[in-house]
Amino acid sequence: MIVPAGIPEAQWTVMAMIGAAALGLNLPLGYAREGFRKFSLGWFVCVHLSVPLIAYLRLASHVSAWTIPLFVACAFVGQIVGGRVRRSWQARS
Repeated sequence: MIVPAGIPEAQWTVMAMIGAAALGLNLPLGYAREGFRKFSLGWFVCVHLSVPLIAYLRLASHVSAWTIPLFVACAFVGQIVGGRVRRSWQARS
C-alpha cells in the first residue's frame, strides 16, 4: 500500500476505515432523507445522525482534526449516493 509521506501506515488505515464507515453509514441515511420534505425534522435527523458516531470514532482512535474534511466529504458522498439510489428506484416503479 502506498502511504503519503509523514503519515504512519497504521494511522492511514484507521483514517480509511473511518472514512469508509462515514460513507457506509450515510448511504441508508441519504436513502431515508429523500423521503422527507427538505429542511423538515426528519430530513435534519437523517443528515446529522451519523455525525456523533464519526466524531467518536475519530476521537477514540486519536486521528488528527486535519482529517475532518475527508470524513465530511465521505459522509456527503454517502448522502448523495443514497438519495440517488432512492430516486432511481422510485423512477422505475
